[in-house]
Amino acid sequence: MNTDTHDRDARATRRAAARYRELLGSERRSAALYRGLAESAAGEQQRIFLELASVEERHAAHWEDKLTALGARVPGPCRPGPRTKLLSWLARRFSVDEVLPFLERAEHSDAGLYEGDPEAAPGMAADERSHARVLTRLRDESQGDTGEGGRAIARRERWHRSDRSGALRAAVFGVNDGLVSNGSLVMGFAGSGAAGTTILFAGVAGLLAGAFSMAAGEYISMRSQREAYEREIALEAEELRDDPEAEAEELALIYRAKGLDGDEAQRVAATIMKNSDTALDTMAREELGLDPDELGSPWSAAFSSLIAFALGAVVVVLPYLFGSGTAALVVAIALAATALFAVGSTLGLLNGRTALRSGARQLLVGAGAALAVYFIGHALGAGQI
Repeated sequence: MNTDTHDRDARATRRAAARYRELLGSERRSAALYRGLAESAAGEQQRIFLELASVEERHAAHWEDKLTALGARVPGPCRPGPRTKLLSWLARRFSVDEVLPFLERAEHSDAGLYEGDPEAAPGMAADERSHARVLTRLRDESQGDTGEGGRAIARRERWHRSDRSGALRAAVFGVNDGLVSNGSLVMGFAGSGAAGTTILFAGVAGLLAGAFSMAAGEYISMRSQREAYEREIALEAEELRDDPEAEAEELALIYRAKGLDGDEAQRVAATIMKNSDTALDTMAREELGLDPDELGSPWSAAFSSLIAFALGAVVVVLPYLFGSGTAALVVAIALAATALFAVGSTLGLLNGRTALRSGARQLLVGAGAALAVYFIGHALGAGQI
């Protein structure tokens, strides 16, 4: 082996050792934090923190073995860091529930830590994702989320808006986009003094261009999102196939975070894991937060966006299909104003606001945009005379 090759190998070894030590330190700090929180917890919550600490310690042992195999120094145990001390003190001084949001955010940021890492042990990536889900469940429990009971309350109390309003809100925004953008376009051509047929063709062109642009953008967005979700589910299927015992432990831990005792959680997890399809569906819902049956249709989203935009954009085009000049312009303005107010009122109702105020605000914003483009068109048109 020549000197250059030896130097490259030495540098690669040092880089690998530095990375292993960094990951080892991170896992040790997490384990220490969970054990510190377990001292302030009780019952099932305490047992969950201790199990999370054990998982982190198992991860730490993996990086210790990597360092040993590399012939590098394995750092000795270190004292808890400032973050561990602070969060442990807050848990003792107030309660564990007070620090759960901080833990949850940290775990969600680390959820993809070992994704695609060939040097990580099997199951480590799944463990990190599971930790984030478990902490979310613990936080929900601490805030009074009672599962089916909580959902029943949400169904009774309609003023708590759910995701069911998301499709309607998206449709209203699509109509609003078409109305404001194409209304401004038509007003700009009208301000320039263009002939009625020119305004009509401009409005139709704006409608088609905007609608297909919205549809294409929505299709790409939804397709990318769906592919990302499908990849997550495929990875989960691989983990279920390669390490079903670890996945069963994760599922039991999730159910314990929901409030089941240890034996019951293990029994439910074992029952679910007997059927691979059921296990995958359950893990997708519980660990990934995905519904495999409702990942969204790109074509449906694209078509909905196209229709919503076109419905808004056609409002100011209609008067020019049957007339021209000042009469068509006045009718277009009246229709646009009515539609803007209706859109604003609908959005206000969806957001729990006053319909009259929200409608008036939307009317002022949309009218301001159209008026600005009208005067710009007028100035440009006058310059051509």
